[in-house]
Amino acid sequence: MATTGKYYEGVGRRKSSTARVRIYAGQGSFTVNDRPMEEYFPRPLWLQMMREPMRATQNEGRFTISAKVTGGGPSGQAGAVQLGLARALVAADESFKKALRASNLLTRDPREKERKKPGLKKARKAKQYTKR
Repeated sequence: MATTGKYYEGVGRRKSSTARVRIYAGQGSFTVNDRPMEEYFPRPLWLQMMREPMRATQNEGRFTISAKVTGGGPSGQAGAVQLGLARALVAADESFKKALRASNLLTRDPREKERKKPGLKKARKAKQYTKR
């Protein structure tokens, strides 16, 4: 479903995921990679996470939202969509910034996967030490 007309865009990143979120004036449909949001993200927690910026600004059902997501897993993608949506709302109306900032929705989560170190099993996990 291609939505046309004026839109506001926000880019969100989380872990290794990137989301490009566009909001249009409309009836309130939410699509992720051209699929309904509920189909793309089956867990209720992820859906709740992505709706949070709309809830914080009392805009539920006021915008049609389209998101393109790449990289990472579903949890990181949901976080990326959340940040992208919050940034798009600020682009649409600067007055939303205060409510979104108060809900901590405009802060990018900087946590990334730590690299594996030589001699260890994972980033920090080592073999069990034996004295004898």
